[in-house]
Amino acid sequence: MPTMEQQLRIDARVDPLAAVTRLAASGRFAEYVIYERPDEWIFAADPVGSIELDTAELRSVWNGEPRTITWTGRPATVLDDALAGLPLGNRHAYGWVGFEFCAYSYDAAAALSQPTKLAHLIIPRIEVRVTETGATISGGTPAEHDELRKLLMEPGTVSHAAAAPVDIRTDPSGYCDRVAAAVAEIRDTQYEKVILSRRVDVGFDVDMPATYRLARRHNTPARSFLFKLGTLEAAGFSPELVASVDEEGEVTTEPLAGTRAFGRGDAEDLAARIDLESDPKEIVEHAVSVRTSLAEIASVAEAGTAVVSDFMTVRERGSVQHLASTVRGRLSWRRTHWEAFDVLFPSVTASGIPKRESVDAILRLDDVPRGLYSGAVVVVSPGRHLEAALVLRAIYQEDGNAWLRAGAGVIAQSSPEREFEETCEKLSSVSPYVVPAS
Repeated sequence: MPTMEQQLRIDARVDPLAAVTRLAASGRFAEYVIYERPDEWIFAADPVGSIELDTAELRSVWNGEPRTITWTGRPATVLDDALAGLPLGNRHAYGWVGFEFCAYSYDAAAALSQPTKLAHLIIPRIEVRVTETGATISGGTPAEHDELRKLLMEPGTVSHAAAAPVDIRTDPSGYCDRVAAAVAEIRDTQYEKVILSRRVDVGFDVDMPATYRLARRHNTPARSFLFKLGTLEAAGFSPELVASVDEEGEVTTEPLAGTRAFGRGDAEDLAARIDLESDPKEIVEHAVSVRTSLAEIASVAEAGTAVVSDFMTVRERGSVQHLASTVRGRLSWRRTHWEAFDVLFPSVTASGIPKRESVDAILRLDDVPRGLYSGAVVVVSPGRHLEAALVLRAIYQEDGNAWLRAGAGVIAQSSPEREFEETCEKLSSVSPYVVPAS
């Protein structure tokens, strides 16, 4: 079996977005993950191993040999053990974790439909890392290196068809009524905050690589991704990290809460920013999210190392601008990277406060199960480091259906009409750029 040590370095100017999208659109790879982090794009494909977790069983494959077991306990521990049991060597794992993964942390698993898919990770045979100055291909054969070089460097066949904007104002889910129900529960002191979401069906088959390429030109994400794993495809522009555990053991999360529209002209954007920074509802929503994130990191960090390193600045993310903070701490030697993820997941900005009660409210009040929405795209390194990007501002496609989804933070002061409008602002990060399949 080829190893990751087989490498080819290409030193040439390249458009990373165009290059990785050509790889995805080539039809060469049945399964792949594209993951963009600052100054680097990763294309991981052709898995030599995989791990799929659902409410019923854990299925793993290595080099064509499948294994299926039933499982108990916490999903994060199950994934950690499953990865540790594979001969990964110097390979990374890439994939996703769905929102319902968190139900086991908050005693809500009984509310899940059976079976519900919780996570899907692959260990790629081929990995391509692209920057503006070139690319490094790891794994694969010399013949595959030649093919990949051509795809990276030469004009490709990515669709340039026009987008078909999606109507995001239709709402068969009764979103405003669901928000009103949540406000009543909050005023009855059942919880402080909950993020309720709504799904918008696209209505046609989507060219996912072309949509990703077009929408990325109009978004400013913290991370972005495009993947095709099993029957599920997704492309998105993550506004924040749920969790990162780096080589130095630093744990980071980036709560974003508080939203206004962006991209409507300098004067209107500035007015929206001023309104955002002075709105008591948005400030309260953000402050309680940061408070929760700080307590979560403190629970897995060395004593005295949990800090808010950047508080309530404004970050622009495509069609919206957010109040944003960064919370950090030094991971305790008693804790693992998956334990840090387990504490921070789901993101407080996509679930609510307290998490236990807000997760219960989401499972009751959201219109359909979330799946990947508000879950995470995950990268796990050979050194047991981990990065998990929050899945928002995304498009999803599976079994002939494509859809968008967005939510808004509901607190006691919320107006259902304003929260609906916020979902429209967030959906506008992707909805104008959806390219139909040819």
